[in-house]
Amino acid sequence: MAWDFATEPEFQAQLDWMDEFVREEIEPLDFILGHPNDFTDPRRAKAIPPLQEQVKKRGLWACHLGPELGGQGYGQVKLGLMNEILGRAKCAPVIFGCQAPDSGNAEILAHYGTEEQKARYLQPLLDNEICSCYSMTEPQGGADPKVFTCQAELIGDEWVINGEKWFSSNARYASFLIVMAVTDPEAPPYQRMSMFIVPCETPGIEIVRNTAVGYELEGGHAYIRYTDVRIPRDHMLGEPGQGFVVSQTRLGGGRIHHAMRTMGKMQRAFDMMCERALARTTQGEALAQKQLVQAMIADSWIDIQQFRLFVLHTAWKIDKLKDYRAVRADISAVKAQMPKVYHDVYARALQVHGSLGLSTEMPFAAGVLDSFHMGLADGPTEVHKVTVARQLLGHYKPADDPFPDYHLIRREEQALKKYADIIELEVGNA
Repeated sequence: MAWDFATEPEFQAQLDWMDEFVREEIEPLDFILGHPNDFTDPRRAKAIPPLQEQVKKRGLWACHLGPELGGQGYGQVKLGLMNEILGRAKCAPVIFGCQAPDSGNAEILAHYGTEEQKARYLQPLLDNEICSCYSMTEPQGGADPKVFTCQAELIGDEWVINGEKWFSSNARYASFLIVMAVTDPEAPPYQRMSMFIVPCETPGIEIVRNTAVGYELEGGHAYIRYTDVRIPRDHMLGEPGQGFVVSQTRLGGGRIHHAMRTMGKMQRAFDMMCERALARTTQGEALAQKQLVQAMIADSWIDIQQFRLFVLHTAWKIDKLKDYRAVRADISAVKAQMPKVYHDVYARALQVHGSLGLSTEMPFAAGVLDSFHMGLADGPTEVHKVTVARQLLGHYKPADDPFPDYHLIRREEQALKKYADIIELEVGNA
């Protein structure tokens, strides 16, 4: 399959507009607004909707969705290039209608929701009138669905949910939760769970506490206890036992978008590192003249370029093959590599800035910690490496005996047999 590195002039013009718009209009909002999903914030109500209108006029609103849902239906390459720009500002995804977890939840609702569910939950979500939460991981099992214990039991015409969920991001701001719960404990591991829409005003939902990641000012990741939470029978998404399948709908493209938003953060940190190296002097010369600093700059640029090309190549393969399963190894490899590159670039930028880089007056310490967050979100790095290895090993077969076909003595024997006529001719002419 052939590909090139060109971007269509029309779309490049959109990217150029986005770049200036994010830098000039959105990045400053990160300093005056709280959480971009806090609809009770009066500053948000004044600042964000007018910017969203500008995005809609440019035809750049919720571009991951199809035209029938108000988006452009862009492929992963275009979405990746857009998210690279949006990654520089906390509020940017909300202003462009592609914020997590709402973007993935919208895809689930679009694929599996009834018409009534779409009207009640999907359309307000697409219009950013409300936000949502994806409530999947559990305290005792992390992201491994095979050990989930939160259960939903059908009693009459209602599903009754009991159990606990951990790190349910944005639950404190959400209007509804999408909850994965066990509906058939005796079924095979990946067919035990189902997915449900749970309105946040439903009795029995208790946010035990909102956990903060080290760099956050307030907790945004909820520890939730569900006690006899009753929802209507028709609030299941998909069929019974399809919870794992439903969850995969939101993850493939989302991991590419995560990676490219992280790319935007890394590029910003790299720019700061280069500027600092040129501006700061020590021991009689600029930091930029120190070979070890030059090595950090070179290593960071190489890491960024390699990772960027890998992500975009994976996005291109998704667009061409139209099948996330066929690109599963690539997607998992992107997810596994992202935390390391993110960590290394931010750690080098921190080092070049010295004690200022370590302080909360710069973004580097938060970025280093966030790299560990990215190593856990959407599945731990270790799990993705296992996925990559299994996918790759599936293309190979074991040797039939202790001395494999690539054994050098066997290869030599095969070569002598293949070119016996040449060897005989050479001996005859000797």
